[in-house]
Amino acid sequence: MAIFFIYLASVVAVLIASMVVGTGEGHTDYFRADEAWLYIVILTVGYMISRGLAKSGSRDPYDESH
Repeated sequence: MAIFFIYLASVVAVLIASMVVGTGEGHTDYFRADEAWLYIVILTVGYMISRGLAKSGSRDPYDESH
């Protein structure tokens, strides 16, 4: 469950960073929204892979003899 909260915190951090970076007078936006969503997709895929690997090692293999 802690991994999920770390994932959510990372997503929120990316969204906040994309909102804050480049704001203000005379600044250009170096971290655009499309890049932020790309990083969120990468985080999501990484999270799904890590959960899949954790689940794959947690069960006994299926055997019809039992």
